[in-house]
Amino acid sequence: MATRHACSFLAAALLLATAAPFPARAQAAEPVTVQASPIERFDAGGARRFGPLEFRGGLVLSSPSPNFGGLSGLVVDEAGEGFLAVTDKGWWLSGRIVSEGDTPVGIAEARMAPMRTAKGATLASQGRGDVESLARIPGGVLVGIERVQEVWRFDGPDPLKATGRRLISDPALSRLGGNQGPETLLAPPGGVPAAVIVIGEESPDDANALPGFLFDPLANPKPKGRFTITRTDEFDATDAALADDGNVYLLERRFDLLRGVALRLRRFPLSAVQPGSVIEGEVLLSANRVAAIDNMEGLALHRNAAGELILTLISDDNFSPLQRTLLLRFALVE
Repeated sequence: MATRHACSFLAAALLLATAAPFPARAQAAEPVTVQASPIERFDAGGARRFGPLEFRGGLVLSSPSPNFGGLSGLVVDEAGEGFLAVTDKGWWLSGRIVSEGDTPVGIAEARMAPMRTAKGATLASQGRGDVESLARIPGGVLVGIERVQEVWRFDGPDPLKATGRRLISDPALSRLGGNQGPETLLAPPGGVPAAVIVIGEESPDDANALPGFLFDPLANPKPKGRFTITRTDEFDATDAALADDGNVYLLERRFDLLRGVALRLRRFPLSAVQPGSVIEGEVLLSANRVAAIDNMEGLALHRNAAGELILTLISDDNFSPLQRTLLLRFALVE
């Protein structure tokens, strides 16, 4: 999460006095203990159904490791168990979500490692530690790095052992403000409509737009065009994931001192993402500070045994004792 938002959260707290499995074991990584306590209710009234979404459970996560926290991007395997996350200090976190049915009950086999360049230096030491987004690609993963506004590629079956290289550094991306960078990455299989889709946190030019960028092909990305997602009620983009139903699910976050923190989930068809398009999307869920939320920044999707689409959300605590790392799960039951 951007420093601007981190400062806002801190100020508010003071004023108010919140595919294939990724290997969980890697020799270059260090094991970490992650404690988990259950979230029984998503909202104060105890409701479990919110439009087409049903709350299936959640966890408050913590760890004695000083590197744990700041989780800003998330992917899960086809079973929704093995996961990979990135932090905004340039670290990988992998592990396994332990569940009872669709209800998460703990984190097992958690390990962490710093992201490294091909020469072995950490991304953080190169001024590229503010990693905000994550996407799976054939043979590896992509990460989006805020402030420098770059996309890096890490190849290999185990990202915690991989070294990365810069894949995209584009003048249009560079125009994004320091805190408005590539919060969202998508890499549609087959490169349709583009090999890499980047959505910025907000636009430097238009308060009513979330900026989108298309790059094609993946092997040697070239700008293919731009699109816009309509921005309303001051919500910023924080992550997105592509489902097997052809829809993009967009996670958004808003924060201000008067209203506090809020989240929103929207969806729209991938086919709507075209050069020059303006996308509105359908709102699936809106929640404010009375719900069990924090600074929600990561979104991952999988199908459960019943064929339901499961949405897993994770929050970025900004390494602040005044915030929490939350993992939430919803099922699409429309």
